[in-house]
Amino acid sequence: MALTQHDIDREMAAAREKSRESTAMPAHHPDRGYAPYRSTAARHPRQPLVSIAAARDPEAVELTSPAFGDSDVTEHDNDLTIQHPGAPFGERITVEGRLLDRHGRPVRGQLVEIWQANAAGRYAHQLDQHPAPLDANFTGVGRTLSDDAGRWRFTTIRPGAYPWRNHENAWRPAHIHFSVFGTAFTQRLVTQMYFPGDPLLAHDPIVQSVTDPAARQRMTASYDHALSRPEWSLGYRWDIVLDGPTATWTEQEHAR
Repeated sequence: MALTQHDIDREMAAAREKSRESTAMPAHHPDRGYAPYRSTAARHPRQPLVSIAAARDPEAVELTSPAFGDSDVTEHDNDLTIQHPGAPFGERITVEGRLLDRHGRPVRGQLVEIWQANAAGRYAHQLDQHPAPLDANFTGVGRTLSDDAGRWRFTTIRPGAYPWRNHENAWRPAHIHFSVFGTAFTQRLVTQMYFPGDPLLAHDPIVQSVTDPAARQRMTASYDHALSRPEWSLGYRWDIVLDGPTATWTEQEHAR
């Protein structure tokens, strides 16, 4: 019998209760074997990690690392609504934030990339075949560099929720994937930004695998009316803190 949302909600409630009863400090990263997120059982390593330094060519990892685009970052790469001849469907949004270290200092000149589903909740990717429409004017990827104050900004479309096969009638809340690079592709952090007031957040095993409520809150943007552009887009603010006790949760083996 397939697991229902009720089954998953019950498992997540039990995990939260166990976390509350624990005397240990909240973990910065969720358990790699978090049961309600079914695929974690198959996705974390079962064999010892391989040291890159011990490999024959330790720099070879740079050649296969991900990147959006083969050219330098331009001033238009952060606007996902002007990448095609026509305008994409959906609600335009502006997302802005700062890239900070644990002491609140700006992290300058870092590559920030995003990818996301379109307004109907579908990715422009061959592996996404669920029956929602593609948008010929929305690819769903963008990039920018943090400025001298650590600020970054994107103009995009608010993504839609989409189904996934963790359990029966499972839906992922609207989210945008963020990737932050350091001085090399090997220095990469990946996380997800969510939207305030989304009712699916309470039912999502990926979000709820972060059992520290304060850490979950740091994954959610806040609406900022000052960032909204008249007749154009609504504004959201979301800072990324790279380390320390208030760090933004980043993904390890958990992705999507």
